Amino acid sequence: MPPTRPRRPPPGRRLPPGRRPPVRLSTRIAGGLALLVITASGIGHAVVTGVSGAIGRVDAFSGIQDRPDGTRGTNFLLVGTDGRGGLTRTERKAYHLGGVPCHCTDTIMLVHLSQDRGRASVVSIPRDTLVRLPGASRGAAARSAAARTTTGHAVAVTHPAKINEAYADGGPKLTVRTVEQLTGVHIDHYLEVDFVSFMKTVDVLGGVPVCTSRPLKDSYTGLNLPAGTTTLGGGRALQYVRSRHIDADSDLGRMDRQQRFVAQVIHRITSSGTLTNPVRLERVARTVLGSVRADKGLGAADLITLARGMKGFSTDSSEFVSVPLRDLNHRVPGVGSTVRWDPGKAGRLWAAIRSDQPLAPHRKARHKGVRVDVPPSRISVRVANGTRTNGLASSAQQALHATGFVTPGAATTADRPSARTVIAYDPRWDRSARTVAAALPGAQLVPAPGQGPVMRVTLGPGYTKVRPVTADAQEPSGVARTGDEVGCGGTSGV
Repeated sequence: MPPTRPRRPPPGRRLPPGRRPPVRLSTRIAGGLALLVITASGIGHAVVTGVSGAIGRVDAFSGIQDRPDGTRGTNFLLVGTDGRGGLTRTERKAYHLGGVPCHCTDTIMLVHLSQDRGRASVVSIPRDTLVRLPGASRGAAARSAAARTTTGHAVAVTHPAKINEAYADGGPKLTVRTVEQLTGVHIDHYLEVDFVSFMKTVDVLGGVPVCTSRPLKDSYTGLNLPAGTTTLGGGRALQYVRSRHIDADSDLGRMDRQQRFVAQVIHRITSSGTLTNPVRLERVARTVLGSVRADKGLGAADLITLARGMKGFSTDSSEFVSVPLRDLNHRVPGVGSTVRWDPGKAGRLWAAIRSDQPLAPHRKARHKGVRVDVPPSRISVRVANGTRTNGLASSAQQALHATGFVTPGAATTADRPSARTVIAYDPRWDRSARTVAAALPGAQLVPAPGQGPVMRVTLGPGYTKVRPVTADAQEPSGVARTGDEVGCGGTSGV
């Protein structure tokens, strides 16, 4: 028998002195999305009503003020928390799951189901997104008293934080409120899945295949995956989706792997006969529905309505995208490295969600260019002019940005002239440096240990133009892909 799910400790609990910090788990989203796919694909009335009472309930909306207006279609906020209660000591050791949970969200996805129930748009929100949360920062002396204006009236106090702290500070309601304020999208339903939910979902599906064009290893999670396609059970699948030390892409690369895994879950459910086999369907449904927590308003009637409207749902009915970013390493005192969204591109993305428009209505052919390993959307570049040509650095930085690179800050002038174009890079990010070099033919790569993730380019007289580059594995952030393209059947295997 699988372990029973323990009562969840209250959000925000601090770690006991001397306890190890938790291992960061990346996503239990597969369980929540599996719930949507199963119900949307024709699950029967008897199965839904029979197990809907087993869904854990959470208050996600009461008391939230100034909410955005509702939109066409239905919006779900899916969050993955780091709950791991009920695991055996052997499981914890086998899958590198030591430590205690922080009761925060390592994964946040907004799923939009179109009004005609023919499309699901999945948007990944980076866990390191910079936000402002209510109250003074943790440990601040100001926490004990509200700030006051010169007239003595209390004013609202907020502090900078990463978005994944919202759950620890205020649970589901603060998480919903924060996402709604950032996106302007009205959240209709909330789904929460944890470690045990994820493993149960993968195992009841008989495992989920993942594909990779190169071996993947992460000593932190114990992942050791060969090149090719491998079917993973719950434990190994968890290692795959939470690994963030495979390469320098860290959490952003992990988000791409999460999307691929979710696409494979959809494919597994819709192509394995699950939906046409009543016995297997009920077993999968009972496992998934009994392993998630949802808002109090999501009931059997909602699930049945989805079921009637979304028959025929498949991987080509789904589309995946991550929020477009402007700065991949924005340092904030007391918070650390955060990411900041590209306001224009992100604004257009959320406007499409609000207006129930497809994110990938007509997929254009991939742009031609030199094939690279790391996509430019995962690389920050700063450019300095080492020539006597005025404005050269600005034009080069604009060209790099147009090619897909992240270019925070303005171009500068080098301290001294440079005989050739130089790319200074931290050896930890050598794969990213090779992508920049491919875009700047003839440039010299110069190691700069300790420099960090930002590539620093100094232009020399030999610079002429930026050459287009493309990564088979990933698309730039903000570019939507269908489920077929994200999964193993497409060209996007990591």
